[in-house]
Amino acid sequence: MPRPMTMTERIFANHAKQADCAPGDNLWLDVDILMTHDVCGPGTIGIFKKEFGNNAEPWDKERVVIIPDHYVFTADGKCHRNVQILRDFVAQHNLKYYYDPDFLDTDEGSGFPNPYRDPTKTNYKGVCHKALPEEGHCRPGEIMLGTDSHTCTAGAFGQFATGVGNTDAAFTLGTGKTWMKVPPTMKFTFNGTIPPYLTAKDLILAVIGQIGFAGATYKAMYFHGEGINSLTLEDRMTLTNMAIEAGGKNGICDVDEKTLAYVNARSNRDDWEVVEEDDGAEYCYEFAWDLGTLEPLVAKPHSPDNKDLARNCSDIKLDQAYIGSCTGGKITDMIFAANILFGHEVKIPTFVVPGSTEVHADMLSLNLYGEPLQSPGSASGATADKKATTSVYAALENAGCKMGPASCAACLGGPVDTFGRLNEPKLCISTTNRNFPGRMGHKEAGVFLASPLTAAASALTGHVTDPREYVTEPIATGMAGVV
Repeated sequence: MPRPMTMTERIFANHAKQADCAPGDNLWLDVDILMTHDVCGPGTIGIFKKEFGNNAEPWDKERVVIIPDHYVFTADGKCHRNVQILRDFVAQHNLKYYYDPDFLDTDEGSGFPNPYRDPTKTNYKGVCHKALPEEGHCRPGEIMLGTDSHTCTAGAFGQFATGVGNTDAAFTLGTGKTWMKVPPTMKFTFNGTIPPYLTAKDLILAVIGQIGFAGATYKAMYFHGEGINSLTLEDRMTLTNMAIEAGGKNGICDVDEKTLAYVNARSNRDDWEVVEEDDGAEYCYEFAWDLGTLEPLVAKPHSPDNKDLARNCSDIKLDQAYIGSCTGGKITDMIFAANILFGHEVKIPTFVVPGSTEVHADMLSLNLYGEPLQSPGSASGATADKKATTSVYAALENAGCKMGPASCAACLGGPVDTFGRLNEPKLCISTTNRNFPGRMGHKEAGVFLASPLTAAASALTGHVTDPREYVTEPIATGMAGVV
């Protein structure tokens, strides 16, 4: 009789075409989706051509997804060349899922690109980890590999998703398979429901602070409990996104009605199957939190596990705030920040970067309740009604935020002309996922990781600020990010 298995073990067994498996087993696995982008795509393509031949075909042209996103908005010619390599490969093999920055001229010396004028009228999508679910590539029970460590974001959809190197990606590109060891599973349970002053960023900082930045090395991180069910699907993506910041092989959440509603509306395939945790499954580690006792957290420089209570850091003056990335640039993140900033003015330079062009479009069309924007004539002058007639984008812009196009931008530092990059040794509070030295630019800059609520509150005061000073009731997000 098959042994009881965790979700990750079940997915491995299914993709190895066997009844069961156990941590430590090495298995040949069939891969469902391979993703690469402008940073690692050229290297993956180079190895693929070297090992399989210049004219070799990818194993499945509808399971390869290529998303330029990291170094798009720059005058750097080497970055432009990377995009051209992707374009050439896609054209050679007639790949179906390529999301081109069609505004980018890759000719030598072309300079800084003029960004898209309308986020709804470009093939460019923005950050790969946000674009993947939007474009229907994230499905329960599947295996996704990506040449980016934050590919684990897709685990929010009940999918095994993990980052791989260029060589492993090139092998999968040619064969559709990978050789992988089954990871043991750590179980993190959150009891209660999410209070209005917390987001999933606080939850994952609590986890990483508990086990350390290497505490989940080559382990599956399973997020479970009533508290996880109370999160929006987008907030769960924040949890799984940062599994890698504890060394995790993957992060994964249970599939519920929120997951299925989104996937059924978006998926471009129907040959997937929900996988559930078996009763009696074994874990190598378990820990539980009561959400009613958690407080807003930050991770101080220079490690995601260097956690502290936001209220303990109120004496730390900041030079900059940054709201964006695959971790903190989703539409619900923007709604959280906009509700705090609405009617106020930021005290420090605050950079806002949508996680995708879809998020950018939603910021323009949705109000502060996450509902379709109302015309001024349809509401009275009350504050609540002004929120109904103000777009998320306008609220942030009116507060004095510097608004950028959808991209990875300064999350990974990038060339010196990158929007929001820390080119000086400044202190920044950020909704991004990493705060290692040099991660956002200058090696002597300091980055405090925080939720969009904490980042927005801190932008108003100029110092690290507990968002409970501004959040007294739940912030509605409506249908934003639901389907």
